[in-house]
Amino acid sequence: MITMTATAAETSTVQNPAFKPQIPYDDFAKLDLRVATIKFAEAHPNADRLLKVQVDDGSPEGRQVCAGIRQWYDPQSLIGKQVIIVANLEPRKIRGEISQGMILAASDLHPSGGGTDDPAGRDVVVLTIDKPVKPGSVVT
Repeated sequence: MITMTATAAETSTVQNPAFKPQIPYDDFAKLDLRVATIKFAEAHPNADRLLKVQVDDGSPEGRQVCAGIRQWYDPQSLIGKQVIIVANLEPRKIRGEISQGMILAASDLHPSGGGTDDPAGRDVVVLTIDKPVKPGSVVT
């Protein structure tokens, strides 16, 4: 009988993908990260992996964001959560719906693959804050 175990280096590679190249601080400073409160969420009508999310970002009209988190979140469970968004992405149409930003999330890779709700072994967790702040608050 042959048994194989992953070494610490192999396990950490699976759980922690390679870091991206360093960037100058000025590039990072271009990002406009804001706190937004989710007001409404529903399944995207034309995409199996997306949710269509309405957020209060502190502006009078708010904004809509299409987020690839459908298999990890029930839309109703997101309502009222305060999340971090990238507020200054150019709007783009995704499967017929406009997306005006990006909700940040962490992706936890599981060494065995296949864990949680994703056959590839990923678990996606939306970044939230631990204490309520006003929608539109700047993340620094």
